[in-house]
Amino acid sequence: MGFLGSKRGVTPNLDTLAKDSAVFARAYSQVALTPPSHATIFTGTYPQFHHVNDMQDPLPPDVPYTPEILHVYGYKTAAFLGAIVLKAEPPYVPGFDRGFDTYDADFHDEGVGEDRFSTVQRRGFEVVTRALAWLDKHPKGPFFMWVHLYDAHDPYIPPEPYKTRYASEPYDGGIAYEDAAVGKLLEQLKSRGLYDGAVMAVMADHGESLGAHGEDTHGVFLYDETIHVPLLIKLPHAAAAGKKIENRVELVDVAPTLLQEVGIAIPPEMQGESLLSLMKDGVSPAWHDRPAYSQAEYPHNSFGWSALRSLRAEKYFYVQAPRRELYDESKDPKSEHNLAGSSAAVADTLAGHLQDLRKKTSRARTAPKAELDPAAQEKLGALGYLASTSENLKTDLDQGPDPKDNIEIANMLHRANDLQEDMHADESIALLEQIIARNPTYAFYLKLGTWEMRKEDFQKAVPALQKALEMNPDATGPLLMLGKSLLAIQQNGPAIAALEKLVAKVPNAVEAHSFLEMAYARTDRVADAAKECRIVLQYDPDDYGSHLILGKSLAILGDPAAGEAMLKKAATLAPEDPTPHVWLADVYDKNGQKAEAEKERAEAEKLKAALPQQ
Repeated sequence: MGFLGSKRGVTPNLDTLAKDSAVFARAYSQVALTPPSHATIFTGTYPQFHHVNDMQDPLPPDVPYTPEILHVYGYKTAAFLGAIVLKAEPPYVPGFDRGFDTYDADFHDEGVGEDRFSTVQRRGFEVVTRALAWLDKHPKGPFFMWVHLYDAHDPYIPPEPYKTRYASEPYDGGIAYEDAAVGKLLEQLKSRGLYDGAVMAVMADHGESLGAHGEDTHGVFLYDETIHVPLLIKLPHAAAAGKKIENRVELVDVAPTLLQEVGIAIPPEMQGESLLSLMKDGVSPAWHDRPAYSQAEYPHNSFGWSALRSLRAEKYFYVQAPRRELYDESKDPKSEHNLAGSSAAVADTLAGHLQDLRKKTSRARTAPKAELDPAAQEKLGALGYLASTSENLKTDLDQGPDPKDNIEIANMLHRANDLQEDMHADESIALLEQIIARNPTYAFYLKLGTWEMRKEDFQKAVPALQKALEMNPDATGPLLMLGKSLLAIQQNGPAIAALEKLVAKVPNAVEAHSFLEMAYARTDRVADAAKECRIVLQYDPDDYGSHLILGKSLAILGDPAAGEAMLKKAATLAPEDPTPHVWLADVYDKNGQKAEAEKERAEAEKLKAALPQQ
């Protein structure tokens, strides 16, 4: 960021905006992960209050949420997202669309042969274009717009000409491209007469380590590389132009600042502090050396390592860890010399302050954290994410190895995920197997099984998923995947056992019921197949497979009229599929309806001829 002193020249548009804004030179994120950091930004509460600590954690309905508050006060509200990680439904961030008139996040999982920028991510210019199109249709009156840019996030693939221009520094290329997208947005706001009177807040939800302290990307550590973030806020008519504020502030302060500026009372549940006094007066006794808190539960929830917590106070940076850390930021800005051993009294004092802050800002969950449903676990695994596991959620956050001792495993996993996303399946699986050799955990065996399934090597997926279940017998996600894999290799009996165990634990696991109906039909358990079909149709009345199997089952069970009706419905649901017509012909044959049977066979043959040649 040029406005924070960089000489690289990659942010000319943001630098121009900064001249009309207050620049916060020491702003800190509370979590170095996208969903929990955004939850803090929009709720004005700490992670230990809102409890959005992982991708799949829902936003609690009882926490204050800035978009909803503004909507209640008559603002039109819209969000334009740059990545699937902020899609407001399981297994991503359910509840984030609360209060938005428009929440533009129609992403889908990347499939074989698909490009990430048409599936799980959008280029910054497309995000801005969508936002401007909404503005064109927006009626007069107050509005709140969230424009989320993701191009500076790993894997750092900016478009041309930035890709070539910054070939040796792709992260800079992503920032430069985002800056150009911001430039387009600012230009259009000015041309529409909306810029001068607008309140604007620009920030990063987290940074990138880029190898510092051994971490390749973000999410594990709490050093400045990932927690110290840019923040600038523009007031109407550039009221705070030219202010550079050196006081330590946090992203939890953004929501109360915006609400106070537009004259809305700050909810008492919000834990951040409005920054307006700093912006307008430049000095505030209350802000003298206010500490900044951050945390990382990702190492614990996803890897089984210890969680980390930190406090920046006075001249010190303290990290609570199995081997705690203390740095004198005035002399050691890169946090390279740990003083926790030689300055134990200082470390003890800061540990006490950190504990006090957490006590004041924490609340119990309104509902116990549940493990993801099996289908959602499979979806996250295919995208390369490690979901929180019941195994890890049952243990204390402070238990487990120090992440400092295991960071290379996190880096290897990130490289394996990149290979998997780029469809280099064999290389990604080979690297994951190396990780398992060093750290054989439930989560890694589950991921291996998921990736083998994605490759359609079900024979290899089965032992990986069985190992995951051996390590975590209470888990449900592997049961669905194991059942599917066993069905794929024609091991129907073991598949039925896995799927029956799953639906006993999770009765509403619709996909499991769907595969059970198939398995029962294969093994001539006709009545059981019919029962499973009826369960699936309660959830999805237009499920083709269930109509098809139920129709055949009813005919076998002695109710050909009901079977005929189901098969006809299946034919309307999948008019290109010959199978319903083949089975209808069988039903008519058994009833002695020869003409109808011949008609259905002819239709089936016609549809078979129209199918693409394999």
